[in-house]
Amino acid sequence: MGPGTYLDFEKPVVELEAKIRDIREFARGESVELSRELHLLERKLERLRQDTFSNLSRWQRVQLARHPMRPCSQDYIDKMTTGFVPLHGDRAYGDDRALIGGPAMLGDRPIMILGQQKGRTTKEKLANNFGMCHPEGYRKAMRLMILASKFGRPVVILIDTPGAFPGIQAEERGQAEAIARNLREMSILPVPIIVSVVGEGASGGALGIGIGDRLLMLENAWYSVISPEGCAAILWPGEAAANAPRAAEALRVTAEDMSEFGLVDRIVPEPLGGAHRDPNTAASLLHATILECLVELSPQPVDDLLARRRDKYRRVGVFAEDETF
Repeated sequence: MGPGTYLDFEKPVVELEAKIRDIREFARGESVELSRELHLLERKLERLRQDTFSNLSRWQRVQLARHPMRPCSQDYIDKMTTGFVPLHGDRAYGDDRALIGGPAMLGDRPIMILGQQKGRTTKEKLANNFGMCHPEGYRKAMRLMILASKFGRPVVILIDTPGAFPGIQAEERGQAEAIARNLREMSILPVPIIVSVVGEGASGGALGIGIGDRLLMLENAWYSVISPEGCAAILWPGEAAANAPRAAEALRVTAEDMSEFGLVDRIVPEPLGGAHRDPNTAASLLHATILECLVELSPQPVDDLLARRRDKYRRVGVFAEDETF
């Protein structure tokens, strides 16, 4: 990784990896025996990786979820599925490039797969609005989900967004209505829905395609009603940047936190250091978990599937009250 493609806390690991590569290339080019030195450095690197990545703070996990090299939804679609055919447009206003989707095969199972797509380059990010959907993005998602239900295809959804687009154009075109309609329609969609938070899962932008029978989160993803920076801007105006790590701790945004709250059904492990360090393995682990969920859900009668889906969300936020008060 070059400068700008790694995070500050990754720097010691990246520098040692570069040093090992340089020594290996030198030894190969000059026919010098340096296997012992390389072995010692590789052992040091393994320990450094464990020390760096095994005890990440919540803020560091937020940073990993935003890593410039982290796989995007399109990367997962390309690696997990075959025969993907992208469909476009909401049949009302236009096509939102922040939301991609279409029919595909997951192994030998036909599915409809959707994902929020940020893009990799600056040009792609601008074209995709940094993964922030407009109303037409949510309406396109619903159009594809209704199409999936017509043909009995399960729906697989990949969430990765800093939030729904907050601009006036989105409000003029009915952002709130589009998200609310998705919540209603997804709650009664008569096919299995598997939702995976693969990066950022922020606010209504994530929730707008986030209702499902199983909610998965990658190990270094985050999910919250507000971003740490947004929370810090409210609580500590003028000092938001400095207090973002503090807000992340208070919000408890990580996959482990969501699992403890009972909001997430399964945490999908990532390669040590994050999905960007081994995208193929990350995609393979997600692929296997989604297939397991499909095996569990597909045989269920529709009435049972919908009843369990409703019960799942009715339990969210339930707590026990002390009867003495």
